[in-house]
Amino acid sequence: MAPKTPSRTSRPLDRIDRRLLALLQQDGRAPVSQLAKEVHLTVTPTLERVRRLETGGYINGYFAHLNARRLGLSLLAYIEVSLDRTTPDAFERFKDMVKAHDEIMECHMVAGGFDYLLKVRVKDMASYRTLLGDHIAGVRGVQQTHSYFVMEEVKSTHRIGIPEEPA
Repeated sequence: MAPKTPSRTSRPLDRIDRRLLALLQQDGRAPVSQLAKEVHLTVTPTLERVRRLETGGYINGYFAHLNARRLGLSLLAYIEVSLDRTTPDAFERFKDMVKAHDEIMECHMVAGGFDYLLKVRVKDMASYRTLLGDHIAGVRGVQQTHSYFVMEEVKSTHRIGIPEEPA
């Protein structure tokens, strides 16, 4: 079988693509004309590159970074969750619960001494206890949880370090 010819969206990222990704992480609302100036291209090829990065899956979307404290969501916690059995049904029940609660900002299945690590943000301890007791620990199959409350956010970012081009 002959190798597939790479599509235009699957070509490797070059220096300009990487710079565009970095600029868009800083300001997803930056006008294409400003991006073009930053990468030393005209507007049309810059727009084509941004669209290619979007369709190629390098850019998943654009969002506003909200201030949780201003919205009254000042309690941030991480929760380790252990299941009593690691069956497909137990995983699905847990994932369904996670997806139903906006307070759960992140959920990662991990390898190690527990099964899931959750990042949650709520208004206060009463809200936390409701989320933990009624929803997280209430899922059939959840054996144990351990909670860690954030005392100070030293660094919190949505930015991804963009690897440099290979030499």
